[in-house]
Amino acid sequence: MSTITNYENEVVNQAQTRRATVEFINIVNDLWYDKSIELVLFRNPLVDKRASEVLNLIDYAKEFVAKPISIEDALDIAKAIQSIELPASKLDIGKLAYEFHLSENENIDKVDFVKKQLEGATEASGIQPKDVVLYGFGRIGRLLARELSSKMGKGSQLRLRAVVTRGKIDESVLEKRASLLSIDSVHGDFLGTVQVDAENNALIINGTTVYMISAAKPEDIDYTEYGIHDALIIDNTGAFRDKEALSRHLVPKGASKVLLTAPGKGIPNIVHGVNHVENNPDFVDVFSAASCTTNAITPVLKVLEDNFGIKKGHLETIHAYTNDQNLVDNMHNKYRRGRAAALNMVITETGAGKAVSKALPALEGKLTSNAIRVPVPNGSLAILNLQLNSTTTAEAVNAIMKQYALEGDLVEQIQYSMSNELVSSDIVGTTAPSIFDSKATIADGDTIVIYVWYDNEYGYSHQVMRLAKHIAKVRRFTYY
Repeated sequence: MSTITNYENEVVNQAQTRRATVEFINIVNDLWYDKSIELVLFRNPLVDKRASEVLNLIDYAKEFVAKPISIEDALDIAKAIQSIELPASKLDIGKLAYEFHLSENENIDKVDFVKKQLEGATEASGIQPKDVVLYGFGRIGRLLARELSSKMGKGSQLRLRAVVTRGKIDESVLEKRASLLSIDSVHGDFLGTVQVDAENNALIINGTTVYMISAAKPEDIDYTEYGIHDALIIDNTGAFRDKEALSRHLVPKGASKVLLTAPGKGIPNIVHGVNHVENNPDFVDVFSAASCTTNAITPVLKVLEDNFGIKKGHLETIHAYTNDQNLVDNMHNKYRRGRAAALNMVITETGAGKAVSKALPALEGKLTSNAIRVPVPNGSLAILNLQLNSTTTAEAVNAIMKQYALEGDLVEQIQYSMSNELVSSDIVGTTAPSIFDSKATIADGDTIVIYVWYDNEYGYSHQVMRLAKHIAKVRRFTYY
């Protein structure tokens, strides 16, 4: 009889939990769309999430900080945030819940607690919405289009206004572009609406007009004809890689800044969170977001360099195949990349080892690197074999990495995984560029081997977005 009674109690409890989760989701979305206040849970997005996704994130938060964080805690704090006047901001409700459990008096009113924690919240001065043009509409371009449209809110930060591609644009082309944006074999359906406006050569994404512009050269465009002014041009083509070539984007009327989504020459190569503050957009017009691999390893390497010092090391990246490989065996201008991508592991080169030093000069000449492309469409792994300046243990490395993932300047960049079952498909859709696999860490004296997973498309796209906000000077108040 007691077993039956317990089960009935469990049914009632789970219903209450789901109801609280739905109420929490409603508050999260109201805060975002009404007040431009974005709630995240240890940097994991919460806007437009389902109840099951939120509850899974609550379980992660509970294990991550070893505190009994519950959906009821999250709901109470969300209600407290809703009840007070705050500027447009990005607030980590996981961190607030964690700090509440750390407080000496857990009987304190949550509204008073939230007010005290966020008393430094001020409206960022001088924020003006920034027009964005995507130059190129491949894997990264379409993911950026999705994220820019989904995260527009009240339009107070980045506004996607146009996409530039080569070739003619007619209704058939627009339909195909819309389809590729709406449906993705890796990342699933776009949780929004995409319609074709053939009369204006545009896509209507979530109700806003995004012009599709055809141009053979950057100089051929006058963005002001489309009502676009002072725009940030995000070049996803990879066709222009140095300062001279990328500066061609600044020739047209209506363009003011350029961001390359690949390593660049003669321009700042930025890993957001590591060296972005060293490059003031008041004085720099052309930026590079470096590569996905560089963004994955640099935050982790910075932690290790700052705490142990790195003598030397080797990076091996196990990388998903990309569009520059052949689907079947055929001619290619690079050795091995001509072999069928979905059938072979393919050794190729990567410049990530050298590129790290552009963000971390202390590592100049200390890292060698190579890459193996493997038959998965997305989700990659960097293996770092490093010799340190001091001896350590796996436990010490993990403890330091966990601390940096919890607080400090790299919380957006490093996600700390505690899973024994982590595989590449699990990390698809992760916004952090570095997922530190704590269960795989090896240490032997002054030598360590660490494993860093990364979504080479989605995680990298979010780094591009973070850097774009820095360049556009539209970063809100954040509480991490």
